[in-house]
Amino acid sequence: FPTWKRTLARRTRESQMKRFCRAQAIQRRLAEIEETFRELEQQGTKLEKLLRDENDSLADQHTQWTNQLLYLVQKKNNLMTEESDLMIAVQELKLEEQQCQLDEKLRSYMNKEDALKTPEDEKAEQETLKQLVEVVNKRNILIQLQEEKRLSEL
Repeated sequence: FPTWKRTLARRTRESQMKRFCRAQAIQRRLAEIEETFRELEQQGTKLEKLLRDENDSLADQHTQWTNQLLYLVQKKNNLMTEESDLMIAVQELKLEEQQCQLDEKLRSYMNKEDALKTPEDEKAEQETLKQLVEVVNKRNILIQLQEEKRLSEL
C-alpha cells in the first residue's frame, strides 16, 4: 500500500472508533434519562397523591407540594429535550457512518481507470454518488433542525 492509502485507512478506522464511542456515550445517557424518568414519575405520583388526599393540610404545605410537583415537571421537560437532542445525534451518527461507507465505495470506483470501467461500474458509481448526495442532504436537514431548535430555545 502506498503511504496515502495507509493514512486514509487509519483515518477511517479512527473516525469509526470515534463514532462508536460517541454512540456508546449517547446510549448510556439515554439509559440514564430513562431511569431518571421513572424516578420522577414515582416522585410525581407520590406528590399528586399527597395533594389529593391531604385536603385539610396547611396552605403552606399544599403550596410546597405544588411547587415540588412543578419542579419535577420542569425537570422532566428538560430531560425530554435532552433525549430529543440525543435522538437527533443518533440519527446524525448513522448518516455519518453511511456517508463514510459511500465515500469509500465511490473512491474505489473513481480510482479505477476510465478505460477499465464497465458500463455497470459507471452506473454503480453514479448511483453511489446519488446516494452520497442524499445522505449529505439528510445530514444538512438534521443540522438545520438542531439550529432551529437551538434558536427557539433562546
